[in-house]
Amino acid sequence: MKILIGALLATLLAVPVFAQKDVDARLKAATATLHAMTNASDNDIPTDLLNKASCVVVIPNLKKGGFIIGGEYGAGFFSCRKANGVGWTAPGCIKVTGGKFGLLIGGAETDVVMLVMNQGGMEHLLSDKFQLGGEASAAAGPVGRSASAMTDAEMHAQILTYSRSRGIFGGLDLAGAAVTEDDDANRALYGRDITNKDLVNEKIAVPAPAEPFVHTLDRLSSRK
Repeated sequence: MKILIGALLATLLAVPVFAQKDVDARLKAATATLHAMTNASDNDIPTDLLNKASCVVVIPNLKKGGFIIGGEYGAGFFSCRKANGVGWTAPGCIKVTGGKFGLLIGGAETDVVMLVMNQGGMEHLLSDKFQLGGEASAAAGPVGRSASAMTDAEMHAQILTYSRSRGIFGGLDLAGAAVTEDDDANRALYGRDITNKDLVNEKIAVPAPAEPFVHTLDRLSSRK
């Protein structure tokens, strides 16, 4: 019995460590995704749109099937511009489930970037849960060096979505996907309970594992 109790305690104590390693690994993947999807020759995210974005969301290795039969699942991070418009906040953690993922075929994994374009989109992002194409208007974002070819739908969307799947880069239809706050990942990253709203509205220090993610955003669009 003592051996069993000891084993259970060891397992429970190890859970936060495993969670931290998982979050750290996803942060590295998210940083690599952000770098790759904004340096894709003439088919990258338009710089002028990135400069206008209030927040940027990155979901590396979004999966089709697996966790949810017939659906999709992904976990990632976002950061918003600071109140003065210079620099980016400490990142928050989110999950994405369900929805219509146009470029996902079979069991493929897809990297996703979302640009939150206005205050309304940010308010949805900071809520406990919202639906893309439902509460928050969303559209597949245009690609290229300029956003001059945007359609009316793209111009009025609160969130623009992009993907990279098997080397193919482009806009992505995420209609119907549910975005929720990832409390467990936030706890693993910050070592305490903290909400995404707190991370944006309060002056929270960026944890060491998240520094490359925020530094990449600073380099890509700092508004300095």
